Amino acid sequence: MEQIVYEIKENWDNYIKNRDIFIDLYKDTMILLNQTYKDMGKRDFILISSLSKIQFQPKINIKYTKKIGSLIPLIDYELIREELLPAYSFENTSHYLDDLITILIKFFNELIVFVKLEDIMLNMSLSYRKINRRIRGLKNIIIPALQLDIKKIKDILEENERENYVRLKNTKDLITKEI
Repeated sequence: MEQIVYEIKENWDNYIKNRDIFIDLYKDTMILLNQTYKDMGKRDFILISSLSKIQFQPKINIKYTKKIGSLIPLIDYELIREELLPAYSFENTSHYLDDLITILIKFFNELIVFVKLEDIMLNMSLSYRKINRRIRGLKNIIIPALQLDIKKIKDILEENERENYVRLKNTKDLITKEI
């Protein structure tokens, strides 16, 4: 339990920092996306986004390691760009488009980092909850039941001891009467 709390405290500051970076980058991305969409219109924007999908090939590799009873993801993300030239002409496109593509690449990199930290924090919190529930179960149900069983056993042993004492006394009295 203490190890999980320690790990949560260790990762918390990093999580908050990356969450703030991600949210700021998300806002900037949405603003640029909206501006590009306004300048170009729906049809041209969808056409260029479809062409740009061909240029970029994401490569994702996810492995899991176990740490303190929780699965921790190790995410390797790489965005491979097939062509160095853009998939669109500069003539009929918005001037925000190049900035949007650049910020989207940063956005996806930060998204992967944030998702990894989010998953770590979620797994740690679920492990904490599971262990805390077990501890409460031990404290509130199992230990009191065991203490009650111990008390019953002690009472039975004391009763048996008293019965044996009475038997021995009666046997002694019988032996002394006969003599």
